Amino acid sequence: MPYEYENYDPSFPDQPVVDLYLPVWARLPAFHSKPVFIWAQDLHTTTQLTYQQLNATVHLISSQLQGPMQRGDTVLLLCSPGLDLVELIFGCQRAGLLSVPIVPPHPSFSKQNYHHLIRAISQTKPKAAIAHSHYISSIRHYLSSPHNNTKLAHMLQNIHWISIDQVKQGKDTVIVNDRDSLTYSGCKADEVYLVQYTSGATGIPKPVLVTTGSAAHNVRAARKAYDLHPNSTIVSWLPQYHDCGLMFLLLTIVSGATCVLTSPNAFIKRPRLWLELLSEFKATCTPVPSFTLPLVIKRGGIHQGDLPINLSPLKNLIIINEPIYRDSVEEFVHTFSPFGLSPSSISPSYGLAENCTFVSTAWRSGHSDNNGAFSDFPTHNKLLPVARLGNVEQEDVEIIVVNEETLEPAEDGVEGEIWVASPSNASGYLGHPSLTREVFHGRLRNMVSKCFLRTGDKGIVKGEKRYLFVTGRCQDVMELQNGQKVHPHYTETAAYNSCSKLLRGGCVAAFKVSETVVVVAEMQRLKKDVDRVLLKRVCEGIKEGVSKKEKVEVGWVVLVKSECVPKTTSGKLQRRKCKKKLLAGQMVILMEIRFGKDVTVFKRAQNVRDEVWEEMGYVNSSLSCAETGSSLISRL
Repeated sequence: MPYEYENYDPSFPDQPVVDLYLPVWARLPAFHSKPVFIWAQDLHTTTQLTYQQLNATVHLISSQLQGPMQRGDTVLLLCSPGLDLVELIFGCQRAGLLSVPIVPPHPSFSKQNYHHLIRAISQTKPKAAIAHSHYISSIRHYLSSPHNNTKLAHMLQNIHWISIDQVKQGKDTVIVNDRDSLTYSGCKADEVYLVQYTSGATGIPKPVLVTTGSAAHNVRAARKAYDLHPNSTIVSWLPQYHDCGLMFLLLTIVSGATCVLTSPNAFIKRPRLWLELLSEFKATCTPVPSFTLPLVIKRGGIHQGDLPINLSPLKNLIIINEPIYRDSVEEFVHTFSPFGLSPSSISPSYGLAENCTFVSTAWRSGHSDNNGAFSDFPTHNKLLPVARLGNVEQEDVEIIVVNEETLEPAEDGVEGEIWVASPSNASGYLGHPSLTREVFHGRLRNMVSKCFLRTGDKGIVKGEKRYLFVTGRCQDVMELQNGQKVHPHYTETAAYNSCSKLLRGGCVAAFKVSETVVVVAEMQRLKKDVDRVLLKRVCEGIKEGVSKKEKVEVGWVVLVKSECVPKTTSGKLQRRKCKKKLLAGQMVILMEIRFGKDVTVFKRAQNVRDEVWEEMGYVNSSLSCAETGSSLISRL
């Protein structure tokens, strides 16, 4: 779907709020019929919104919400991915409301899937919740039926429920004032308009307070970095509730682009859908987590389907979710180069919720070396860089690597924590003042400096162009008995490569239990039972492969059924949660082997018990009263 909007002015003045771009685009004659968002249920079932339609619907939603709600009220958005959710996010901003988009749990609440909902209600104290009418009916049915969760029921009863159909009534007759931008009454630049939860990769998801001004700065920076404009077409299947998936909605509006959306479930169910959407809509930009690349090679059905794959229009294949391995990217480029994929489109990038999303990318437009950008990227310990600090185009953004112990800038070539100072930095965590001070107000020791966001990510700067490499998470680092500190993703990669045909990619977790390095690996779904001799060989192969490749001695290998290893909605491993599930006996174990000799088995089991119970919030619990006590001894 090529567009040629020659009347686009790259020097169009920036707006303080993303929503202010929408009426400007909607008034341009060339944009009246231009799609802003297209929802693809599948390749042949699509629904679209033009800029004019979206602006009118957002105006209607805003006016409807201003009746039951007051400016500054908090509203929970319990809506499945789709165009309704997009409209609500912008409608709440224009109404001056604080929105909290979260994944709506199944209204039966029978599978322990409601904990994040309880967390969100407890922390944000919403006045209302907006959902589809059928979802609200299910909620009311749950409340009128016998149930055991009185806490959840009490919370749901105290919320004013608003149906999406209700706020969109009269959609066809709404008239939008052309002077909207002059009489704007929505969220101002310094006001918090969004609570964005972190992914929960290293702990409980935290509520990040995002102002409209920081969000606008963030997507303007991303627009410039990726060279997006009204002729750009974006394809995204990322979750729309937080992080990259949500911010790409704003990025589309700021750029005047067209964005084709589909759900994460649709992609996971049939990865080829992503390739088909890229080809059908002649996409120029797409953001994907790093695990997407090997997954699509393995399950993408490259030579199946009626639609030929054509990736030649793609300018930006934005790869997120650190770490980004060069080998997997090279394999993807090699596989899809015959389908038109240009190596120069590879855009390894870095971001996090505490900075709205976008922080940096190693890709740059308009540079002579960009024709062979991927081949020119250096490598550090198998990883690709995510920024060029020696070529910073944003003067108001500063990225440094800091020694965590001395709080002084680390020298290039020395690993430390990545700190970011930017107008995109969020305001802090809702209800966590001490953690906000620690994370969002980092200061260099013995220096008069600005406030930095402490990202919690490890990084290293190398080379003349000062490439930044994200090497892992600070909290995930494993310290071995010899004092060596290793990032678990290297162990996980070596473990997976030891038997890639039987293990699930991206579903291998490594962590420490006491002094033992543990590897938990999901097996592929198999049609018949696997011989225990083969499973034993897989376990031994994992130990041998990790030892050979990474010089790390694994003491405990656990093979589990598919979907046992917990991950975030954006596909990040939750290693701490995996550890808790394993020690609590909540995994379907197919085979486990403990290597080495345990001299003090009972003492180790007791230490493990104490450790996991402390993390779960319990103290002074004995082995005899802990339900998992016996299983811990048997497992260790």
